[in-house]
Amino acid sequence: MQLVNMEKYKNTLYGNIKKQLSGWLELDETKTVTTKEVYRFLHSIKGTGGTLQLCGLMLITENLLDKLDEDSEEVWQQEELKNLLFDLIEHTYEYEHFAEMEMKEKPAGDPQAPLIQIIDDDISMLILLKDILEEKGWMVITNADPVKATKQYFEMQPDCLILDIQLPTKDGYQVLQDIHLHNEKYFIPKIMISIQNDKQSRIKAYKMGADDFISKPIDIEEFIVKIERHIQRKKIFDQSVLIDELTQVYNRRFLDDAIPRYFQDFKRSGHPFSISIIDLDHFKKVNDSYGHAMGDVVLMEFAQFIKNNIRSSDLICRYGGEEFVIIFPRTTNAEAKNKLAELIKVFSAKRFAYENQHFSVSFSAGVYTVNDGSVTPEEAFEGADSSLYEAKRSGRGRVESIQKTSFKKKCLNVSVIDDDIIIRTILTKTLQSMEFPHYDLNIAVYEDGCSFLNSDRAKENSAHFLILDGVMPTMDGIEVLKEVKHGKNADCFTVLMLTGRKSSEDIAIALKMGADDYVTKPFNIIDLQARMERLLKKMM
Repeated sequence: MQLVNMEKYKNTLYGNIKKQLSGWLELDETKTVTTKEVYRFLHSIKGTGGTLQLCGLMLITENLLDKLDEDSEEVWQQEELKNLLFDLIEHTYEYEHFAEMEMKEKPAGDPQAPLIQIIDDDISMLILLKDILEEKGWMVITNADPVKATKQYFEMQPDCLILDIQLPTKDGYQVLQDIHLHNEKYFIPKIMISIQNDKQSRIKAYKMGADDFISKPIDIEEFIVKIERHIQRKKIFDQSVLIDELTQVYNRRFLDDAIPRYFQDFKRSGHPFSISIIDLDHFKKVNDSYGHAMGDVVLMEFAQFIKNNIRSSDLICRYGGEEFVIIFPRTTNAEAKNKLAELIKVFSAKRFAYENQHFSVSFSAGVYTVNDGSVTPEEAFEGADSSLYEAKRSGRGRVESIQKTSFKKKCLNVSVIDDDIIIRTILTKTLQSMEFPHYDLNIAVYEDGCSFLNSDRAKENSAHFLILDGVMPTMDGIEVLKEVKHGKNADCFTVLMLTGRKSSEDIAIALKMGADDYVTKPFNIIDLQARMERLLKKMM
């Protein structure tokens, strides 16, 4: 019997959703849409989404339907409708381009937030759960490919794994088998999810090492409570030990407890101390080329090398992944930098052996010296982290130090030019949710280059961050780029190109004409945010 091509029907459904959303978002501001129209649209999506087992899409539409009364005579203007349906707008874009989006090596956000990995081939469910969990302040990585997801698991070491049983190429049970050896050193809660809720499936999941089982369709409220509980269990476990299992140096929990003592000593004695964040360079290449077991060997030997070559009064802790922190008590900035430069030189000369191959690894370091009683631990670590970023930006295998300086917030013009209403809506909402310590964002949106270039805003002699679509009708994005980069205020503009062009020649033209960076559509929102942050630091 020939199987029905479900992907064909899923793509058709999302195509119809996008068409309707685009039509509404492009309405004249004087036009309105009735509640009955919106209700019928959402009700239809819910039914079809359920039939196609698009659980994430079904839950989004259920939530939206709960906000509407089918018999209401209320009408919606464009902006109101945009706010109401934004979750569906964003979901539709992400679903359409999910397979083309590249995952970031490291997720953005609070580095101390729990990291959750979700593996599921129902893209609508991946997107929905990711959005819900990130609203809780957690970081989330997702993947629909079990092979890539397994590799991602070893690289990222999540705090919680959510895994669907039904997956392509290999099922969730096999994925659990693949990661079993990793769990000898790390406790990571594993939650199986499945549309199959029979007793046999649940028992097999538990026997294979699952800590919980949640059936689809998922009750979101119960799901959140369960994840919170598992994250708490993980936190309690981590706090019960102060030594990192792999490297046998102190862990982050110990560091968090120890830091206040160094600040107290400084306030009492007046002697400065230095904080350094160090990071192995290109460590991902070690794992990719020689395997994760060899990567663990490098981490262990690196930690012991540092421990054996610093003073007994100095403290080394594993900060996470391939990052470590060293505290140098009663040490000036120059002394700390000299010591780290010496360590980098010696360690970079060390040779590691893998089968018949030999390789070396360097590391980068950022230093911040506490010599001011008004500095907080958060500011000191931010200074060390910024210094590490500068060391990596400057070529790696070096140490840098950027001390805190006082500054006033600047107003930064941010303009988005894109002819796609869906893209404009997503970018605007994303920008509005972002906060930067050095800038207040003044956001404006344009659907074509002419309207931007004719605006007073384009002529202002002030810092201007421009997000520019590369391909637009009437006036191409390259033409807009040429205008701003050859105008009298060219030095004010930092330009991030959004381009659907795959040709390296087209991208080279954009960069040659002055674009500071580019993102190829479809873009990953997290990746876009990271690139924006990098460019904004450049503008400081």
